[in-house]
Amino acid sequence: MPRSIILMMDSFGVGASEDAAEFGDTGANTLGSIARHAELTLPNLERLGLGLLAEQASGERPQGLTYNGPVDALYGYAAEISRGKDTPSGHWEMAGVPVLFDWHYFPQQAKCFPAEFIEQLIQRNQLPGVLGECHASGTTILEQLGDRHCQSGMPIVYTSADSVLQIAAHEEHFGLDRLLRLCEDARQLLDDMKLNVGRVIARPFVGGSNSGDYTRTGNRRDYSVLPPADTVLDRLKAAGGEVISIGKIADIYAHQGITQKVKVSGNDDIFTATLEAMRSAPDNSLIFPNFVDFDSQYGHRRDIQGYANALNEFDARLPQLIAQLKPGDRVFITADHGCDPSFPGSDHTREFVPVICFGPGIKGANIGRRGTFADIGQSIATHHNLPPLDYGKSFLTLPS
Repeated sequence: MPRSIILMMDSFGVGASEDAAEFGDTGANTLGSIARHAELTLPNLERLGLGLLAEQASGERPQGLTYNGPVDALYGYAAEISRGKDTPSGHWEMAGVPVLFDWHYFPQQAKCFPAEFIEQLIQRNQLPGVLGECHASGTTILEQLGDRHCQSGMPIVYTSADSVLQIAAHEEHFGLDRLLRLCEDARQLLDDMKLNVGRVIARPFVGGSNSGDYTRTGNRRDYSVLPPADTVLDRLKAAGGEVISIGKIADIYAHQGITQKVKVSGNDDIFTATLEAMRSAPDNSLIFPNFVDFDSQYGHRRDIQGYANALNEFDARLPQLIAQLKPGDRVFITADHGCDPSFPGSDHTREFVPVICFGPGIKGANIGRRGTFADIGQSIATHHNLPPLDYGKSFLTLPS
């Protein structure tokens, strides 16, 4: 029986999509921008077609990606049909369930959350008040309000361009368990108020009393709404397969369609956990890590050199993964959106994402532009001989 591995490179866009102007993202190109400003050493990704697919998607080859030899993978790029450029939309679509409805987004203004929501959140959780109530970068707002939070006991509540409500609190001064309970209540309140907000995110942090000394921890927790239909994860689980979440994947799918959860943070530790899962995962398994640092540590923070370093490190570890592949294994490399670190602001960017598929017996071929991220989910369904999903077109042949 086959196995599948999705290497989800969070935010690794390869060029502005046709509808980028609707999102204010004309000219965005995560990979292209990094390549222009930092040195990339990606020999393994290049042999899997990265430079070629990026050139197809954006019209130009990323600087420094010059490989033109044989390609050892199916390679192409995909457009998103979901209405947003947020994390749940991209992940759900790649699993076969695009988001064709509108999320609720909080307005770009001071006091951006409904007064009734804030009042109930304070009363129900016996809070002295809240800080923030605005659009903000997660790291910047800690510099601005971290000291005041520790002194007052008021959690920091903020949002971004995504359909998201985030609550930050100090693990020691406020308490991690208390923060998680607060976020669970916020999720329930939003649902009761019929506000279709994609995620509530707990953002615990630690650190000293001086501004700028605070650091977010790996105890983040996402409280997502359920996907509106069965994903390929649900289909595989129902068929008796194993679906192994590594990192924040289980949170993004609201823990639906998951059979095993590996809690780990940091790209390097996530890669190590993926290799460990591959050693023990049985036939008919899907191993699904999210390499979150690309997005949270470098994309949102507009750290071009940090993003480049992370890409080089990811590429350098790919041979370890390739050495562990078994006959029938298929590896899918993709992303959920872009986050161009050279672009104004700190939000995601509407971009094409790479689609790479390789494994024993795969012959290299250009699969071109894919009309939806759901082609990945449909291909995984094909690989595991599952019933077809409602969206997407497989680029794999049926198993013999």
